Amino acid sequence: STFYNNSFFIFNTYFAVNRRRLRNLVNKSDNRICADCGAPDPRWASSNIGVFICLKCCDVHRSLGAHISKVLSVTLDEWSNEQIDAMSEVGGNSAANAIYEAYIPEGFSKPGPDASIEERKRFIRSKYELQEFMKSSLRISTGKSSPSFKSIFSSKFMDSFRIRPTDDEDGKVEFIGLLKVTVVKGTNLAIRDMMTSDPYVVLTLGQQTIQTAVIPSNLNPVWDEDLMLSVPNNYGPLKLEVYDHDMFSADDIMGEALIDIQPLISAAMAYGDPEMFGNMQIGKWLKSDDNALIEDSIINIIDGKVKQDVQLKLQNVECGELHLEVEWLPLDQ
Repeated sequence: STFYNNSFFIFNTYFAVNRRRLRNLVNKSDNRICADCGAPDPRWASSNIGVFICLKCCDVHRSLGAHISKVLSVTLDEWSNEQIDAMSEVGGNSAANAIYEAYIPEGFSKPGPDASIEERKRFIRSKYELQEFMKSSLRISTGKSSPSFKSIFSSKFMDSFRIRPTDDEDGKVEFIGLLKVTVVKGTNLAIRDMMTSDPYVVLTLGQQTIQTAVIPSNLNPVWDEDLMLSVPNNYGPLKLEVYDHDMFSADDIMGEALIDIQPLISAAMAYGDPEMFGNMQIGKWLKSDDNALIEDSIINIIDGKVKQDVQLKLQNVECGELHLEVEWLPLDQ
């Protein structure tokens, strides 16, 4: 009896630990949206590829076959240590997409949450089975057995950030650096529930989308959360949206703003290595009637890093402000 009781305890403890590890992975900011279409709160995963996906994209993954994508439910299936270790090693949806969506050709758009099944099939098959968006040096043969994705996300993963392709490679995208965006806090945000809101922030640059955690019942939320985005050569403005999270209906918009990242990037490139300089102001994004700035946004070198403080008044909403800190990171960092 004691033996069976101890075995039962060890068995339950094992799965409790795994569920906690899996929950921690799901709660990472980039894993809270589907890796393939951006739908919120994905509850499925491809355990061998290392991405969290929504139900609609999950159906397409299944159609590829288990030799391409092994689909598991985050809530219904039991996960092994090895499967969770593999997901952890990939590093999340953003890290996986940095590999699998390295070069999305012009005219080939990533599907959105409301995309048709045909759009999803075309994109997901091109992304994982045909590997059309990866660097050719990282492509692997899928064959009849599951590919070893683990090797991609070790030394080759970091190498991929340091290789800068040219613009003439079939219209493929060149990344020139990274943006580290710290979403600091919101102030006097709009009410979208009875008396309050459950806000979160979504950032979009090019075809990349990433979001913060949801802060329940708070109109003055403090996130202090870092989000990372790759900057393509032909970059446009950074799009910011604030949403109210709803359990049983579509999330409500709570305002938006566009952030011009050109002053930051131009100032950073003009000064070169910021570690050669002391703390100093090197640029400014000026407040105007055409942008959402509350005041001029100053660009500084601080402790060898190029940083910008941004205070925004949310647009197309009755009230709300957002405070961000943006840092430029060259590719070699």
